[in-house]
Amino acid sequence: MKLKTIIHKAEEGGYWAEIPAIPGCVTQGDSFEELLKTIYEAVEACLSVEPATHL
Repeated sequence: MKLKTIIHKAEEGGYWAEIPAIPGCVTQGDSFEELLKTIYEAVEACLSVEPATHL
């Protein structure tokens, strides 16, 4: 699965990323290499959560 990921350089140092196709799915890392690892973890976590049902 390919997902567009937008990577930003954080003002306080490091990087953060958002995955627009999954609302609310964001992550961060102190280095670019760490960010790449956390992107995969964030996507997995975001996709494993069941959506809330409205009563």
